Amino acid sequence: MRCQRFSNSYSCILNLKHLSPALILSVVLVYTVLLFAITFYTSRNADNQSYFVGNRSSRWYVVAYGMIGASLSGVTFMSVPGDVGTGGFSYFQMVLGYLLGYAVIAFVLLPVYYRMNLTSIYVYLKSRLGEKTYKTGAFFFILSRVVGASFRMYIVVYVLQLFIFQAWGVPFWVTVLVFVLLILAYTFKGGVKTIVWTDSLQTTFMLLSLLISVYLIAKELNFSFADVLSSIKSSPYSDIFVWDWKSKVFFPKHFFGGMFIAIAMTGLDQEMMQKNISCRNVGESQKNMMTFSIILVFVNFIFLCLGALLYIFIQHQGIVIPERTTDDLFPTIAMHYLGTFSAICFIIGLISAAYPSADGALTALTASVCIDFLGFEEGKYNEIQKTRIRKSVHIIFGFVLLGVIVLFHAINDQAVIRQIFRAANYTYGPLLGLFAFGILTRRNVIDKAVPVIGILSPVICYIIDINSVQWLGGYKFGNELIILNGGITFMGLLLLTKHKTATQV
Repeated sequence: MRCQRFSNSYSCILNLKHLSPALILSVVLVYTVLLFAITFYTSRNADNQSYFVGNRSSRWYVVAYGMIGASLSGVTFMSVPGDVGTGGFSYFQMVLGYLLGYAVIAFVLLPVYYRMNLTSIYVYLKSRLGEKTYKTGAFFFILSRVVGASFRMYIVVYVLQLFIFQAWGVPFWVTVLVFVLLILAYTFKGGVKTIVWTDSLQTTFMLLSLLISVYLIAKELNFSFADVLSSIKSSPYSDIFVWDWKSKVFFPKHFFGGMFIAIAMTGLDQEMMQKNISCRNVGESQKNMMTFSIILVFVNFIFLCLGALLYIFIQHQGIVIPERTTDDLFPTIAMHYLGTFSAICFIIGLISAAYPSADGALTALTASVCIDFLGFEEGKYNEIQKTRIRKSVHIIFGFVLLGVIVLFHAINDQAVIRQIFRAANYTYGPLLGLFAFGILTRRNVIDKAVPVIGILSPVICYIIDINSVQWLGGYKFGNELIILNGGITFMGLLLLTKHKTATQV
């Protein structure tokens, strides 16, 4: 099979002969109609409290289940199985770290959020450290979420463009516009009240797609369930633990990096916490978090098993490994070698992993701007004014995401775009440092100087990262980079400490 390279990625799926664009579009439309049906049912009598915190009446088990889909993006869906070829199951070290991180969220952060009855979690920073610190935390969330959500949406929209709209001569920006308008439409009224249910639907389809893919590969290989387990165990891909201290996936680095990534990117992220604090009380929210964390471990393990099976399959069939293995492997096998049903399942799984990243981001970004910057909780507006402003902000952010996605496409270089996405991870370091300082110390800071620390910390972290091999005897930073970033922020805040101690919030 001859594959044309386009942006060095996702090109091998262009040469589809057995799956028409019309069929793919039909699948996407049916899936979208299901989302709108749920939206219609859940958004009845919705108000601003429904939008922001789901009237604090979400069922914890529904939130826990739906958060699986919200935590896994299209990037995860496509890249984690392909990464097994070079990293084996080492990614699982980070997943184990997640468990400890989620426990910290459940038993340290959630009690604080519920005790203060927060809608935006960054209000904690205002109560504890001051107005400028509060704005700094909210700004870093908005920046990171815009970049991260845009990147995850870009991956999926780009694939849909290749599958459907390119064949019909539709410009890329029009494809993005349609995608954004659909998400705007089904999140416009219900917000969190709707998303906890649509996320559950999307999690179901994503998991079905994953399990069906494993089944179809096993069937092609004539493997029983026992054969699948034994072949993965005996393959060179199943090693989990790495003990080379210079490696980016050295166990302590990967484990503790995963722990703090979970704390920062879930526990300090408005999008993820907005769903958690929609539960009735802190006890239910804690049950949700711990249940979600355990399920997520098993789901990630299945993704890794799928990756091992993909490599066993291509070796068995004599298939040439795609040039860009990590991103292209799963799409190539699913779309070309397992039949039409597999291709449809892959498309459904991909959009199921993408929709939660986009709808949750839009709702959380809207909530952060309305509460953190427009003062919704300060009595400035009545309910009618709040609704009008909230809807306007929601639409504006939809078009902001549209613009960033089109910009990614204009860059036309996957390597550059991935670096931009990686750079977004730096923005969670300051959040980690700010919250750690507030919770672990009783000191006050010079509030007006905190934004400077917030800007300098990622810059210093980046300089250390790119020079670590030379400066630190060959050491390469992996996921523990977020710990360094948060630590620099924490130390910077200590330098800004006032003599007067604060009352703990």
